[in-house]
Amino acid sequence: MLRGAVLKTFSRPSSGGKRWLTHSAALSQKVPMSKFDKDKYVNYEALHNNVKIVRERLGRPLTLSEKILYGHLDDPKAQEIVRGESYLLLRPDRVAMQDATAQMAMLQFISSGLPKVAVPSTIHCDHLIEAEVGANEDLKKAKDVNKEVYQFLATGAAKYGVGFWKPGSGIIHQIVLENYAFPGLLLIGTDSHTPNAGGLAGVCVGVGGADAVDVMAGLPWELKCPKVIGVRLTGSLKGWTAPKDVILKVADILTVAGGTGAIIEYHGPGVDSISCTGMATICNMGAEVGATTSLFPFNKRMSAYLKATGRAGIAQLAEKHTELLVPDRGANYDQLVEIDLDKLEPLVNGPFTPDRANPISQLGKNAKENGWPLEIKVALIGSCTNSSYEDMTRSASVAKQALKHGVKAKSGFTVTPGSEQIRATMERDGIDKPLTEIGGVVLANACGPCIGQWNRKDIKKGEKNSIVTSYNRNFTGRNDSNPETHGFVASPEIVTALALAGDLRFNPETDYLTGANGEKFKLECPHGDELPAKGFDPGHDTYQSPPEEGSKIDVVVDPKSKRLQLLSPFNKWDGKDIVDAPVLIKVLGKCTTDHISAAGPWLKYRGHLDNISNNLLITAINAENKMMNNVKNQLTGQYGPVPDTGRFYKSKNIPWVIVGDVNYGEGSSREHAALEPRHLGGVAVIVKSFARIHETNLKKQGMLPLTFANPADYDKVQPSDRISLVGLDRLAPGKPLKCILKHQDGKSEEILLKHTMNITQISWFRAGSALNRMAEMKTKK
Repeated sequence: MLRGAVLKTFSRPSSGGKRWLTHSAALSQKVPMSKFDKDKYVNYEALHNNVKIVRERLGRPLTLSEKILYGHLDDPKAQEIVRGESYLLLRPDRVAMQDATAQMAMLQFISSGLPKVAVPSTIHCDHLIEAEVGANEDLKKAKDVNKEVYQFLATGAAKYGVGFWKPGSGIIHQIVLENYAFPGLLLIGTDSHTPNAGGLAGVCVGVGGADAVDVMAGLPWELKCPKVIGVRLTGSLKGWTAPKDVILKVADILTVAGGTGAIIEYHGPGVDSISCTGMATICNMGAEVGATTSLFPFNKRMSAYLKATGRAGIAQLAEKHTELLVPDRGANYDQLVEIDLDKLEPLVNGPFTPDRANPISQLGKNAKENGWPLEIKVALIGSCTNSSYEDMTRSASVAKQALKHGVKAKSGFTVTPGSEQIRATMERDGIDKPLTEIGGVVLANACGPCIGQWNRKDIKKGEKNSIVTSYNRNFTGRNDSNPETHGFVASPEIVTALALAGDLRFNPETDYLTGANGEKFKLECPHGDELPAKGFDPGHDTYQSPPEEGSKIDVVVDPKSKRLQLLSPFNKWDGKDIVDAPVLIKVLGKCTTDHISAAGPWLKYRGHLDNISNNLLITAINAENKMMNNVKNQLTGQYGPVPDTGRFYKSKNIPWVIVGDVNYGEGSSREHAALEPRHLGGVAVIVKSFARIHETNLKKQGMLPLTFANPADYDKVQPSDRISLVGLDRLAPGKPLKCILKHQDGKSEEILLKHTMNITQISWFRAGSALNRMAEMKTKK
């Protein structure tokens, strides 16, 4: 949608000290959205026109996120706009997909029968490379092991007009930031950390593959109108405090569910002390508080980054249209958080949840009191959250100090460059040398251990241990599939310092290390370069452009493949109530998408729905017996794995339900967590509350995402209950659904369940899925 430009300045200063602009004139200029999209242009004129319409309708100042969202409305004149209530129909500028989720997205797009994607789209091969030995060896192995999947994605991309970033190119979010993100962009990506691009003042939202398919098919994208949480930053970052500490503090304040249904919008004088890539770090990890996305207002740091990454034209255009790219003076936030950066202390969050904040001065004390393993087995820096040039140079400055005193890392130490461009620039400038000389192993330009792609060999599974990372998530088993690994999240410079000490009790702000000569020394504050003085080295060319004409390209899926499987439509709703459905599992406590559909070794099956469904809820805790992957079959009385029990019910044509706790489905955007229960015969998920993306994914696949009207009713549900959902023929927006719990003792209880489905989403349920509904609409035309 953003394709052209006509705005002119006048001299009334905004709250951020920027010059306001008015749409009055002749600064028309065509600037491509990226060097790969020569015929698609940034269009601030269209954005301005829509914002003007909405601002006049609402009669109030707009936040930056509102400007970008409402500026992309399909119908700005008629769209109902109520924060937290309305469903917006939007026209995103582009779609980005990582290889693990792109498989299912492309399979669904193939099922649509459309010849080509309607908006610029890209696939990024970053999730399927397992960390084991080092960059070169691991990449070579991944290309061999995943050859079938890479071939499917490459040919599918070429046939349907999608750009393809080959394995080794880098992590999707870093590639997007370097090439595709720009101020005012509306992008959806099939990964929960898509908000990373908010560091360039874009609204970039993580979604499931079905949402991506809608947009690639030319349909409007539906999003519940987010509330807006303002985070006002004052002071400035200094010393050991880094951008990562800002989001670690926000997670501490808001918790893992505090951002649900909201966009986090940073503002205030403290913003200018943070680099563009630092802002991206903060936005990236906003996913950990459940936020729809996060973003910063356009400023000079962003302009400098755009110019450094070969996008001076966009930078200059954005500078001319700053009024669109900052919040209006007097814009209102639904909630306001204030953080004084001068007082912010480095934080280390964890273990097992990213919102448990430990100030570095208290980490050792907290570790001893809670019985966390004090020895740090492995320290890992990089990932999509923290692998910028600035991150690496700051970490290298710490490593250089250690080397001067003959000190190397006491912990295992790994380094993950975020992209081929970062890797090549690090190598050219010698940034990698001090990191490897203290004992670091440079891994492939990929997600690796951050998403569980780590063939870890230094400990046995079940062994209690601690690791520290500069990643974004630290759920149980997240990085290495070991439930006893205590994962802690911090800035890369703090992680590097902790690697040198090998102990959670070490505080680099106050404590000393011992040099090879026996003398004690204290690390100086880290320092680094925001951008490389010599410019970025792009490294190897890893991009495949789609051909002008791809219709004759064959996309082959072997029927015998264990990795890929063409999709069959789900059955339509039969028009009847759900009666006496057994509870497959009543989940106790935290249940992330990692619990619902584990990653790690299961990633290889992301393109094969039947095979990956064998991991359904295998690490969730069964409330009945407090065990993982052990549930009672209500027909046979035998206990067995969750997926097997679901398959058994399906073989008997018995629909079943899942019962869950708070913030069910937090974490990754993986739609497999919704596809799998649907595939195995599930009809409803009943919980206290949902995470946003997972709730949407369930709706898209024709499942009923329901919440207890009274959260205490969770305790009324017994794992042996039979559940009936009554009045489905009268299912309507805002109308509760009657639920009857039939207990094993013959007694029954009636409770009410709520839902957030609108008319369109109810049509998905009735059709069997959103994709089925799309096919119905196509047939009617």
